[in-house]
Amino acid sequence: MAERGPIQDVNIELGDDVSRMLYEASILTHENRPGLYVEFHESFSGSRAMTGEYFTDHKNLFNNMAFDGVGTKVEVAERLRDHSLVAYDLFAMVCDDAVVRGAEPVAIGSILDVRQLDDTEYTKQAVQQLSQGYVAAAKAAGVVIVNGEVAELGSRIGGYRTIDGYSPPAALYRRIANLITGKKFDDFNYNWGAAVQWYAHKERILTGHQIKPGDSLVGLAEHGFRSNGLTDVRKAMRNEYGRRWHNEVVSELGELSLGQLVQKPSIIYSRLISELTGGFDIEKEPRANVTGVAHITGGGQPSKLRRMLEPSGLGVVIDSPIDPPEVMLHVQKLRGFSDRTAYGKWHMGPGMVVATTQPHKVIKEAEAHGIYAQEIGFITDNPSIQVRNRGANRQEEFLVF
Repeated sequence: MAERGPIQDVNIELGDDVSRMLYEASILTHENRPGLYVEFHESFSGSRAMTGEYFTDHKNLFNNMAFDGVGTKVEVAERLRDHSLVAYDLFAMVCDDAVVRGAEPVAIGSILDVRQLDDTEYTKQAVQQLSQGYVAAAKAAGVVIVNGEVAELGSRIGGYRTIDGYSPPAALYRRIANLITGKKFDDFNYNWGAAVQWYAHKERILTGHQIKPGDSLVGLAEHGFRSNGLTDVRKAMRNEYGRRWHNEVVSELGELSLGQLVQKPSIIYSRLISELTGGFDIEKEPRANVTGVAHITGGGQPSKLRRMLEPSGLGVVIDSPIDPPEVMLHVQKLRGFSDRTAYGKWHMGPGMVVATTQPHKVIKEAEAHGIYAQEIGFITDNPSIQVRNRGANRQEEFLVF
């Protein structure tokens, strides 16, 4: 429901304080790429820019931007009151999309749209958690944060609110509950989007035409949902376990609560992929011969592998797949999805797939980055996508798309 009653005033002073916190966090990321970022005046209101001297062979470089956001996975952070991991999902969505064509992400800027900035300890704690995650995720991605803007949008950002299991339609109800119960019910509702600046050398752009029959496929494991298909996850959990599903512990899934399992942050693969391809710096030796990359997000393996293969018209056989996370199979059962449907919604094992003529080198480099990888299949002349079924039902040995 839309928030009723008077429109809340925007807290300009607190908004400036939050912007400063994000700015100060961004300074800590400059060490990720020494020499890339220059501040002409070192203050919150100063001028900042990337220097062209950082890049070699300028005439053969292409650059562009990509945009994405965290989506409804933010609700899980709101439920758990833990915002320290959200930046990993944000950075994975923008940076991992950039590398599929051989580009290397170098800098990120973001916009944090919040419902309201309350001058409370919880709001300050939440922003601190976001800022700390911001720095950690930037290091994992190997990028510099250019800035972090914040805007108060009132009821346009509804968020998730719970008062002893009751979700009020407005901040007014929260205040009334505070008075009646004598308790302090704080929340921090937001949406987070970002833009990434990437560079690519013309000799290293992955157009899809480099892929040949017989190339190996290496899957990079993902332990959670990434930031895709969360609407189905939230619906399944709410229907089965009620409003406070995030606190439930299902013994067959281990000791973590369902909220913690769903919250697991997206693995950021972009730094690994840039090492494998050599990135935009033509003087940097690639760690392996990569012919194609697929970021397995919305649409799952069928959609994203087909996008990678479209220029060549080839197909794949995945006969040694990475198993999906158990919580993913649990949600599939709760929603009553067929295996084919599940493979079209979630990654079902790998968060990224690399086509290569040197699978052992890819796997070795992935291990050096702390990412589990395995050879899962190969490229074929047959244009279909065939995957050995690891869904919850497994009525078919292979799914053909």
